[in-house]
Amino acid sequence: MKKYIIWILSVIGVAAVVSLAFDFIKKPDEIRKINVSGECLTSVPKDRTAITLRVTTLDKNAAVSMKMATEKMAEITDYLKTIDVKMQTTEFNSYEKTEWNHVAQKSENLGIETRIAIEVSAKNPEIIEAVLNKYAGQQDVFTENLRMFTSTEAMKPALDKCLSVAVEDARNRANALVVADNLKAGKLLSVSYDNVSYNERPVANYRLMGAKMATMESAAFDAGGTIVGKDTEITVTVSATFEIK
Repeated sequence: MKKYIIWILSVIGVAAVVSLAFDFIKKPDEIRKINVSGECLTSVPKDRTAITLRVTTLDKNAAVSMKMATEKMAEITDYLKTIDVKMQTTEFNSYEKTEWNHVAQKSENLGIETRIAIEVSAKNPEIIEAVLNKYAGQQDVFTENLRMFTSTEAMKPALDKCLSVAVEDARNRANALVVADNLKAGKLLSVSYDNVSYNERPVANYRLMGAKMATMESAAFDAGGTIVGKDTEITVTVSATFEIK
């Protein structure tokens, strides 16, 4: 029995050695890799124009202040629903407003101020100009943050394309690094975003005087006075790993 057990263990040991040797023979050479970065710079036209309409009311009574603000904003939104715009509430706040009295050297309560703001945007800049002209200078209504921007719908295909360009740029860089050894970048093994940045320049720095606008950047308007905007600049940076052949 003892000899039998020793024989069995010997067979198992030989089999293990043979298996390890076979695995060693079959093990391929380790894949050679190179990791590089790639970049894409592009721009996308701004396709929407926006402005913020803010209603601000002040009254000693909180309920009255809020009622005045909500009624005025309801009047505005009722009008905006009749034209081709998108609306989004950006502020709804009611708080005690105080002011420092320099003579009495103390803070005085002026009442309850209510602020409601909505961003209004449209594809056609002339619509936003019409909204601006309609509400600029109205009591308790303030127009702010006139700007042009690129919508998500327009941005996505540009980003997808820029990603492909960044990966191809990474491949070109990898080839440039290994060409001296008569090698080239092969299969893409992995890729990841390093950075995606946008540069949306404002339309203009401006102030409102009644229904008229004074702008500090004349390039924001064309010869006919229509709002124009520079394209949104996009930068995409990726890290890519390639097999080297």
